[in-house]
Amino acid sequence: MLKKPLNLTIALTFFMHLSTAVHAEDKPVMLFDFSKPAVASEWKTVNDNVMGGVSDGRVGVTENTLQFYGTLSLENNGGFASARSPAARIDLSKYDGLVFRVRGDGRDYYLNVRVPTEQVAFSYRASFKTEHGKWMEVKMPFADLQPTSFGRIVENGEAFNPGNVESLGFLLADKKAGPFKLEIAWIKGSPKAEKAAPVRP
Repeated sequence: MLKKPLNLTIALTFFMHLSTAVHAEDKPVMLFDFSKPAVASEWKTVNDNVMGGVSDGRVGVTENTLQFYGTLSLENNGGFASARSPAARIDLSKYDGLVFRVRGDGRDYYLNVRVPTEQVAFSYRASFKTEHGKWMEVKMPFADLQPTSFGRIVENGEAFNPGNVESLGFLLADKKAGPFKLEIAWIKGSPKAEKAAPVRP
């Protein structure tokens, strides 16, 4: 039986390890693991009662998830409920988006990202759909996030800066009064894809 030349064997081994390393770097990185109760218990709600509304949004902790639930009301010009992480510097500059595992009720929710700013009621957000009772992984590129204030898109607003984040969260504002429930298992960062080096002739 012919043996492979030593230098060829070493080269193949090197490229196999390189491929494994690149693949590992491409895997999403855990940011919030709600199977740990201490992580989920730090989240809080901010609802339309800060503006006179009467929506009742709450967060609860189960064995493996964070639950965002309650009742949305359109009374008193209200109509939103939100859950958010504690205010803290979150550097997402290594990622080009987020991936999160959720189980919803068929309603449309927003990923809501807040940044340090003097603008009132300002955040970056993007909507995603849920299917009633079905677990799903949602991939949200940062390029989809739009600057908003009081729920309206800010025209000519600054592009989202992932290195300057204050909190992450979820928002319901679909103008449909009634009960809602969104379960979140985890949130991960999606690493930026490495650009291949140009091939020289």
